[in-house]
Amino acid sequence: MGVRGLQGFVARVCSHACQTVDLRQMAEQHRIDHPDCPPVIVVDAMSCVRHWYTPESWVCGGQWREYLAALEDFINAFTAAGIKLVFYFDGVVEEKKRDEWIKRRMKNTEEIARLFQFIKTNRIQPGREMFVLPSALPTFTRYALKSLGQKTVCTLQEADFEVAAYGLQHKCIGILGQDSDYLIYDTCPYFSIENLHLDRLVTVMYSREVLCRVLGISLAHLPLFACLLGNDIVPESMLEGFWNKCLTKSSHRSCSYSRRADILMSVADYISKIPCSYSSLKKLEEILPLGSDKTLLCRGVSSYLLPGQQSPWVPYNETICQMLSLQQQSPLCQDKEIFQLAKEQHIQSENYSIFNILSHGEIDCSNSLEDDFDREIPGQALIYRPARQHIYSILLESGKGGTCPLVKEWFVYSGNPLKQPDLIQPVQPSVTGGTPSLKTLWLAKGPDVEKQRYSTFLACFHLQDEMEELQALEAPVAGFCCLLAYLMTEVSSLSLEDLNAFLALVLCLKGKSAAQLKGLQLLQVDSRAVHLGAVLVRGLTTLLMANSACGFPFRMDDLMPWAVFDGKLFQEKYQKAHQGCSMEELLEGNESLYTPFQNLKSLICKICMAKNRTIQSRPRRNQLVEVLIALGYSEEEARNFNPRLHQPHRSHVVSPYHNQMRERHLQSPGKKWVHVCGFGIVPTTSITALCLPAVHVYVCSNPPAVSNKTCIDALSFSFYIFQILCCFSV
Repeated sequence: MGVRGLQGFVARVCSHACQTVDLRQMAEQHRIDHPDCPPVIVVDAMSCVRHWYTPESWVCGGQWREYLAALEDFINAFTAAGIKLVFYFDGVVEEKKRDEWIKRRMKNTEEIARLFQFIKTNRIQPGREMFVLPSALPTFTRYALKSLGQKTVCTLQEADFEVAAYGLQHKCIGILGQDSDYLIYDTCPYFSIENLHLDRLVTVMYSREVLCRVLGISLAHLPLFACLLGNDIVPESMLEGFWNKCLTKSSHRSCSYSRRADILMSVADYISKIPCSYSSLKKLEEILPLGSDKTLLCRGVSSYLLPGQQSPWVPYNETICQMLSLQQQSPLCQDKEIFQLAKEQHIQSENYSIFNILSHGEIDCSNSLEDDFDREIPGQALIYRPARQHIYSILLESGKGGTCPLVKEWFVYSGNPLKQPDLIQPVQPSVTGGTPSLKTLWLAKGPDVEKQRYSTFLACFHLQDEMEELQALEAPVAGFCCLLAYLMTEVSSLSLEDLNAFLALVLCLKGKSAAQLKGLQLLQVDSRAVHLGAVLVRGLTTLLMANSACGFPFRMDDLMPWAVFDGKLFQEKYQKAHQGCSMEELLEGNESLYTPFQNLKSLICKICMAKNRTIQSRPRRNQLVEVLIALGYSEEEARNFNPRLHQPHRSHVVSPYHNQMRERHLQSPGKKWVHVCGFGIVPTTSITALCLPAVHVYVCSNPPAVSNKTCIDALSFSFYIFQILCCFSV
């Protein structure tokens, strides 16, 4: 999390600590100074993903092929300068950071709720100021970078610690990220991803030395300085009284900075005047209201000490004890060979979530772009829970007898306050002959074992009886069909139109480049399709987990979203499917796809029928189509209506302020109009024109009594009526 306000303080108050640097020149100088050591930048990937995601569309589920191309461009810019990149990803959420993780998840939930309200109201993607990461973006980013040949590390503890340690140990030219903790660690230089100009490889380097000079402290003071401002170990709530005392005594208290900046300066002023020793730290622990745990400051300072470093604030033996306590935690998995393999695969970003379950039986999943007010579609956390229970059983080998431990799940879904984890019971999958052991699935070889891996994977999704038909498909399509069949059986509200959209997506995507997908334009965005896109992408992470647990019956690359999903393309297929478009139109007239489409559809329907699930047609026409049908258009005319082709030419626009209350009755025989009745609309010929800002809204002056009204969202009304009446008004 870093130190709140420190990054902004450096930018605004310590501007001399923000030095513009040319990374090419720094790389050249590094080659001169270290001829046997190539220039390396270690990247805090988690603080960079927001900046890497440059595709214009982000709300529809992710433009994964565009994103992959953007990552490749990023890598190529550094490669051309002879700079090697090493990417680090958070592999765990440490217990000390769980409260902060929960706060962020609750905040994200509120942001996503506002996002869906905007989409429902405006039927478009909002501006970048409401940007939310596409679901599972960090997870798939590490596999994307790995597929592009980059060294990608998934951490065993907090990522910023491992990033700082790697940078120091390997004499890296710097750390690329956006986390103020890198101003506290005594490590290599810290570069800003936020200020990076990729075309010139120029960015801002934050200088610890200049920061210390402005604050009047030394580098050795920085870890204590961070703790006294509040961090992941020492909560800010314990420090308010201490800050007030510092503000009262400090000479910086009236420097017209923000209160937070004044606090930073005052705390620095305070610690600059006390002896730099362990006894001073102990006195501070007595002064501060640390509750029952008087070791918080000591632990906090120690958390910033990299391997081989010491601090005058903390005795050497205290640091060693803390490091040993972390290493001595006993894992759930008692098979050392299996556990070591899981650990190695975790570090190398080869498996997904397996190490977390085998080490301490805990797993977490952050927010997805899900509409909490859509009660027809459960949260993805609940949809995929039965599959995860089978995966837990395979990993913890619950079929061997004895007590199988419960798995702690920290998953975000509607109604979950995250006060404590959900305790989930592993459930043995239905595998002929019983579930194979991890030694068999992970270490054994031969065609029989390969068959066992595949059948065990399918059993996680209750598809073990469909092995022959699924194995006959291309691997990405087979994985996608596993997920789709599972979804269609688990979520009863999914319709034939949804199935058609998903199948058209995976078949049409195959031949499209990133450039073609980038050029795809959407007239509108459907909120339910946004939700379904997020559910599907999260399902792909469940496939990754099952694949990892079962010994990789699929290549991980075959289960990646860029192989089977594109947000805008899915929106297009979803809207067309629900408008009743033909198979030919859904498949873009590509005759070679007609038979595969029918075959996959038959397979999914057969799987569902075997589980007593009949997929029914439930078209969900959008509100504009409903309005046009209410006006007397045929369904085909309504579906093909494009308001952009019907906009009238106006010589002027009347000011809304001059005409807000003026009425005029238009008798237009043969023309159909609308009126507002509650939140409904019906055809009529008698209207009142009210000129409102930006749009013309037509309201009936004498609403007739009607029985068949079409309801629309009140906030959306003016937008739709404007679109419709553009082609009629004079």
